[in-house]
Amino acid sequence: MIRTLFSALALTLLAVLPARAIDIHETTSPGGISAWLVEDHSIPFVALNIAFRGGASVDAPERRGAVNLMTGLLEEGAGARDAAAFAEALEATGATLSFGADNDAVTVSARLLTANRDEAAALIRDALTVPRLDPDAIERVRAQVQASIRSGDTDPQTLAAREMARQAWGDHPYATPVDGTADSVAALTRADLLAAKDRVLARDRVIVSAAGDITAADLGALIDAILGDLPAQATAPLPPRAELLLTGGTTVIDWDSPQTVVSFAQAGLPMDHPDYFAAFVLDHILGGGGFSSRLMEEIREKRGLTYGVGTGLANEVLGETWRGGMATANATTGQAVDLVRTVWDGMKGGVTEQELADAKTYLTGEYPLRFDGNGKIAGILTGMQLMGMPRDYVNTRNPRIEAVTAADVQRVAQTLLDSGDLRFVLVGRPEGLVAD
Repeated sequence: MIRTLFSALALTLLAVLPARAIDIHETTSPGGISAWLVEDHSIPFVALNIAFRGGASVDAPERRGAVNLMTGLLEEGAGARDAAAFAEALEATGATLSFGADNDAVTVSARLLTANRDEAAALIRDALTVPRLDPDAIERVRAQVQASIRSGDTDPQTLAAREMARQAWGDHPYATPVDGTADSVAALTRADLLAAKDRVLARDRVIVSAAGDITAADLGALIDAILGDLPAQATAPLPPRAELLLTGGTTVIDWDSPQTVVSFAQAGLPMDHPDYFAAFVLDHILGGGGFSSRLMEEIREKRGLTYGVGTGLANEVLGETWRGGMATANATTGQAVDLVRTVWDGMKGGVTEQELADAKTYLTGEYPLRFDGNGKIAGILTGMQLMGMPRDYVNTRNPRIEAVTAADVQRVAQTLLDSGDLRFVLVGRPEGLVAD
């Protein structure tokens, strides 16, 4: 089955890294492939996470969905083993293995028992270098992808997300679904999938992270065993940075439903921006803090117009937005949207010291609660590398949150937040507002 890398990668990074110091080593394999490693010999397994930069964004023109479909086939047989034999061999090693694709990376997530590490590594190598792409497997996974596409065609939240992406990113790959369309996926041939593999699976695109029962020397040998036979360079260039094209206004997609799904977005901030952490704290108070946020208080608690409303800073490798969403009855959609605009602009008046303290307490306190295993560590280290973050981020994140002042939050709100810049995409039959 195709698995998706967390699309809100940066939000996950900020949520799951531990508060305590982590010793991250950078090492290089004999073959010249670098990796980040956190050693932990308490349990006899290692979590290995590999990412290939570019992901589905390097799909060839008119072949949208090829990288996604190709990725879904990597566990469907390799080398001399068909899908059943490959699964049986993997099970015999006690390893777990999954592949995923999103706009920024193709990922490999594995858990390898120390005793059978080499045998499992050989299977991963075969999957990446000599996938079978058997006709029956292609049709089976193609059917899964097309079922997902059809499901999205009848899901209001998916429709809203697709329209928002289209308006946000224009002709950039971010503007279209990673899965492709029913027509584009139906047209993909085995040759297209082999070409897609060469467009992304290469040593010049790779990021490696590991956590668990392995030394730097052993990790280097493991990396070369898995990745050494891949091509040195991918055949497709990485896409350029995405230009955000969102403008303020309202788009309505007619949908026969008693309620309207509301999505809204504006420009965000890159994670290396000096004001990013002030914006992160601001977002928590605005809409990212669940029941403690101002949007939830005004729209749900005081007026009962929605079960939930939330916001978040959504950072991808090549672009970023500040987005939010909710669902409300058609008859109250206009009122709910007006309240979002009011609260959005109201943040310019600043936050109270209590709001600031509560936000900091939550954002720093949840850190260790979500740090619960080598698998997550390896995935997060890969995400950090993908986003260009320094190794010491894991140990400086909380102090940077603590350093945010109320003045910082107000300044960022006054600089960035303007309800006139919000694009609303509504799916339903909303009342009380006018579309563009």
